[in-house]
Amino acid sequence: MSSESRRLPVEVSPHAERDLAKLPGAITRLILEEIRARLSTEPTQEMKTRIKRLIGFSPPLYRLRVGDYRVYYRVALQHVAVLGVFHKKDSDRWLKRQG
Repeated sequence: MSSESRRLPVEVSPHAERDLAKLPGAITRLILEEIRARLSTEPTQEMKTRIKRLIGFSPPLYRLRVGDYRVYYRVALQHVAVLGVFHKKDSDRWLKRQG
C-alpha cells in the first residue's frame, strides 16, 4: 500500500492556529510545509532530528522539530491533531502544563 493512500488528515487546533498567526509569514509557511510533508504520511515514525515521541504522556504526545520551533501533536486512528506550535524556548513551559 503506498503512503499516498494512507494519508491522514491533519487538524490544527484553534490554539495552534493562534500560535502560527503570531509567527512571521516565512516561518509559518515552512512549518505548514513540514506538517503536511511529515505528519500526514508517517506521524509516528521517529526520526532522530525531526520527530520524537515524548515520554510520560497519555495519550502519547509527539514533537516535530522545525528549526527553532516545535510542533506538538497527537495521533488518533483517523487523524493527526496539532495542539501547539512554539519557539523552543517556550516549549518547556507548555509541556509542564500538559503533563
